[in-house]
Amino acid sequence: MANGPEVKEARQVGTPLYGKRVEDVLAAEGVAPDQGLSAEDVHERHRKYGPNRLMATQRKSLWAILLNQFRSLVVILLLLASGVAAVFGQMVEAIAIAAALIINGGIGFLTELSAVRSMEALQKMGQMTTRVLRGGVEEKVEASDLVPGDIVLLREGEVVTADMRLIQAETLQANESALTGESEPVGKRTEPLEGDEVPLAERSNMAFRGTGISRGEGRGVVVATGPRTEIGRISEMVEQAEKDIAPLQQRLEGLGKRLIWLVAGVGAVVALTGIAAGEDTALMIETGIVLAIAAVPEGLPVVATIALGRGMWRMAKRQALVRQLSAVETLGATTVILTDKTGTLTENRMTVRCVALAEGDITIGSDEDGTFKRDGKKIDPADAPALMEALLVGVLCNNVEMAGDGDDADGDPMEVALLFAGRDADMDRTALLKEMPEAREESFSSDTRMMATFHESEAGYLVAVKGAPEAVIARATGQVQGEVTEPMDDDAREAWLRRNEDMAGAGLRILAVARKSTDSTEAAPYDDLELLGLIGFYDPPRADVAETIAACRSAGVRVVMATGDQVATARNIGCELRILDSDEAEVLEGTQLEETDEARIEQINAFARVDPGHKMQLITAFQNSGDIVAMIGDGVNDAPALKKANIGVAMGLRGTDVAREAADIVLRDDRLATIVMAIRQGRTIFLNIRKFVIFLLSGNLGQILAVSGAVLFGAPLPLLPLQILFLNMVLDVFPALALGIGDDEPSVMDKPPRDPTEPILGRGQWWAISGFAALIGGSVLAVFALALTVYGMPTGQAVTVAFLSYATARLWHVFNMRSVDSAMLRNNVVQNPFVWGAIGVSGGFLALAVFFPPLSGLLGLEVPASAPAWVLAATGGLAPLVAGQIALVLLRWRHRINRS
Repeated sequence: MANGPEVKEARQVGTPLYGKRVEDVLAAEGVAPDQGLSAEDVHERHRKYGPNRLMATQRKSLWAILLNQFRSLVVILLLLASGVAAVFGQMVEAIAIAAALIINGGIGFLTELSAVRSMEALQKMGQMTTRVLRGGVEEKVEASDLVPGDIVLLREGEVVTADMRLIQAETLQANESALTGESEPVGKRTEPLEGDEVPLAERSNMAFRGTGISRGEGRGVVVATGPRTEIGRISEMVEQAEKDIAPLQQRLEGLGKRLIWLVAGVGAVVALTGIAAGEDTALMIETGIVLAIAAVPEGLPVVATIALGRGMWRMAKRQALVRQLSAVETLGATTVILTDKTGTLTENRMTVRCVALAEGDITIGSDEDGTFKRDGKKIDPADAPALMEALLVGVLCNNVEMAGDGDDADGDPMEVALLFAGRDADMDRTALLKEMPEAREESFSSDTRMMATFHESEAGYLVAVKGAPEAVIARATGQVQGEVTEPMDDDAREAWLRRNEDMAGAGLRILAVARKSTDSTEAAPYDDLELLGLIGFYDPPRADVAETIAACRSAGVRVVMATGDQVATARNIGCELRILDSDEAEVLEGTQLEETDEARIEQINAFARVDPGHKMQLITAFQNSGDIVAMIGDGVNDAPALKKANIGVAMGLRGTDVAREAADIVLRDDRLATIVMAIRQGRTIFLNIRKFVIFLLSGNLGQILAVSGAVLFGAPLPLLPLQILFLNMVLDVFPALALGIGDDEPSVMDKPPRDPTEPILGRGQWWAISGFAALIGGSVLAVFALALTVYGMPTGQAVTVAFLSYATARLWHVFNMRSVDSAMLRNNVVQNPFVWGAIGVSGGFLALAVFFPPLSGLLGLEVPASAPAWVLAATGGLAPLVAGQIALVLLRWRHRINRS
């Protein structure tokens, strides 16, 4: 059928598609339902509308990944330092800095490339084919080749690949939880809907891309593809969602700004002071430049990247795929975890927990062995006729088939649970259907909120009915008690509705089951029903969730639940998992967020009846309160919130492509416990980064103080420019790298999260840097002065002693980086094998500098010729370590006194 003006009309503003008749939609799309589009139509529409793909899944280029590694103020500062060094002839330092940046960029590039390509592999897993009718022939095509007007054939188990207006629906149901958050399958029909603003979850004559057909079969005409689908609109929201800069990036940028002023000040002060004191002008300018460049810790980007990369690899082994390196550290600053309920906190596996009968309640499988109990005592289900009737209806009014040996089934979780409950009472659906063949099915619809099946029996037909309690109770005229049926009056209905509320308050999902007998399959299925009872379903919490939430609490991290369930269910599961402190704790509905103050929202840990927009509001409220938010989600509807959160965490097993694309981290095992592991790793990485930054800056500042002090006193330089370059190249990176990849401290999760605004170096850390620098610089100056004055050594020998004193002090200084509350000999620095390896490697380079003539000659070093020279060097090297350890012990005692 030719493509004409009527196709354009279908996309003009007017009556929404769900409000139009099937005939009008087909005419507007210019297609016959029994023929489909011709090859010419497909080609023309593909050219006009493009492929059926989402923009969010575009491949990230190699250049984009590479450039991402150099978007840091510290890196830019180092590039400038390298250029200045080259201009002033300091080629060794220029090359060293450039090499450090290349290594940093290479490590970051390879690590991020691995994560990006892993994500693309996950997306490719979601590429699929779809069945269409083209030219009157059914054929299978790539989903990306669909165009508006295509007639698509839908069957149970298939994924909808474009937005469609349904033109045929035979017992058709769709699972739209990924899009709408509603876990119940939606019954589909073809009749037009009334109203201009029908919510997405209630558009029962539409099928949406990314949802799944859970039952039946049908046909639909494609009305939107690619970015014009509902998923496409959400993808646009994801692109527009603003994401805060990662805390580590913020802190490194702040540190870089401070270093710019430090670099400029050091170079100018030292050079001008030396010239004013009468030192050689050329030498002082060279020394000022070298010291200024030395003030920039060229090892910082490399070590930070390696530390983050190692954390990323550790997390990958624990089933957490990190897409960006900075996300690892950001997790360590997390103060709030916002998570949904189904499948994250719970197993997403319904089980029948209770059957409420007229004569009382019977529990099922509360001890996980399928036993039936009344008043806590085990009973034989065959001795409870009403129970057997209720289970019979649940097994017959069902569309799920047991697989294999009867231990597995796939389909609607509540129907699967009914089959397993029936099996525990020795009911086999296949055998029952042979005895009572199904003659008719009345599909579940959103209008009646019930489903019915007709089965042949000796008395004619048994009608088995299940549905929403309010709907079934309203249509019942009798209630079954034991083996008799009693009339149902208004008081009885009120009593059943109260029982329904009580069961919902206990965290159960409820279905009512009823029956009737008739002699015709044409009888109205829902008239004169006999209520059998209420069946309560329970989605059990994951085995490790309670322990995980307790660990989060201990670490000062709030776990906040946002679920689409009703308030009673949210409160029950919140109390069971200790998200809520009591059953009186406040649970807020999503519709109340607009009128609720953010300060009050900050105090609430459970939210019910939440939709995607509400999650965005919650994240914004938490962030405005200063929280760092990790958002866990799996559906398409979660994608904007995942992007908005400081850390977006998507599920790898049941998550959608759109959710994974928006997330920073993908959990391959869908376990909340993996998040706690990641938070521990993030905290460890921040502490390690802080340690090696303190190590680098205190050593560099000690070097500057030693040279500046000598200049101020008019003494010879204790360290020459080339010696400074060599020391920074050899002694900076290896020990700092060892600190950066150290293991976590046992107490890391026993402390509250650090203030999200806390910089890498706060006031306390700057005091520590200054103190350690004073110890190192003072030790070098003291040794140098003693060598010149007391022992009368030649200047060359004294410089060598000062060089060895600084070098060994810098190496032993690594042990001053242990935490204040750790023991002197039992801490994660002393027990880190990489630290000892780094000392060994650096010691080897130090020996070469002194004993290898070509290198010692280049550096202006002489082998110490006397015992006092070696004693002075050793004493000067150990003094900062001893003083530092004494200071740490005193601080530990002070902390203990303050705590007590």
